Amino acid sequence: MEGTEKKTLIGRIRELKKMNNAIILVHNYQDPEIYEIGDFIGDSLELSRKAMEVEEDIIIFCGVKFMAETAKILNPTKRVILPNLEAGCSMADMSDVPGLIKLKEEYPNAGVVCYINTNADVKALSDIICTSSNAIKMVESLPNDEIIFLPDKNMAAYLQTKTKKKIIPYEAYCYIHNALDGEMLTDFKKRYPMAEVIAHPESPPDVLAISDHVRGTSGMIKAARESKAKEFIMVTECGMAQKLRDDVPGKTFHSFCNICSYMKMTNLFLVERALKKLEYEIFVQEEIARKAKIAIERMLELS
Repeated sequence: MEGTEKKTLIGRIRELKKMNNAIILVHNYQDPEIYEIGDFIGDSLELSRKAMEVEEDIIIFCGVKFMAETAKILNPTKRVILPNLEAGCSMADMSDVPGLIKLKEEYPNAGVVCYINTNADVKALSDIICTSSNAIKMVESLPNDEIIFLPDKNMAAYLQTKTKKKIIPYEAYCYIHNALDGEMLTDFKKRYPMAEVIAHPESPPDVLAISDHVRGTSGMIKAARESKAKEFIMVTECGMAQKLRDDVPGKTFHSFCNICSYMKMTNLFLVERALKKLEYEIFVQEEIARKAKIAIERMLELS
């Protein structure tokens, strides 16, 4: 998109936003052009907190469907709009209610810690929700010695190294992070021997074993700022490297070019359309929303 056309489009979005008394929430993995219209940019935990503070009538959520569902659960009286209804999450869809019920039957004494990257009906069957930044704290908060963790098997493996509790994984994964392996990272480190590695905990265990920092998206920004290193290898969705270049100037960020197609399904044209037509509105069944909200609020209270 040419500069003038983009500037005009952003201007229209801002006018429509004001006209509709709307706020635009943006996840860190969105395309950089979306950052320019966002009122708030953050990770899943930060967006959940922000969603509870919203005073505007309408929330335009530039992320994926489970995030918009979470915003609706926390704001039942607000209209929550997802600009592209196809913006789902393959990992969230890998875990479902029958699968969780089966695990709960196999481990009746286990508590359930549910990653925020899940659909609302799965959250409703969980004891507490977590994000990548607070998962260990949420696991330790439950009295159970056994913890069913879903959906990400790689994060479950990482958590097992941080707790004495038995972590029972659900066999799902993020297709972006799971595609990486330790051998690939080792080769990459040879190219940039002075770089520290910042990896997302959804990455496989052999990747995390040779990483300097294991962080969620906002934690990555904090680690890069606080480290004395001037060069970093980012093991996550490649859009995050651009976010770090913007937020931590003066340092160099290398990235595997793994792009999440779901996170990149939102663009400026779709946001404009969403504000014009107020589509697509997200709804969550009342009983599911009630139960899921309890689990989400438990996390927010402890965070």
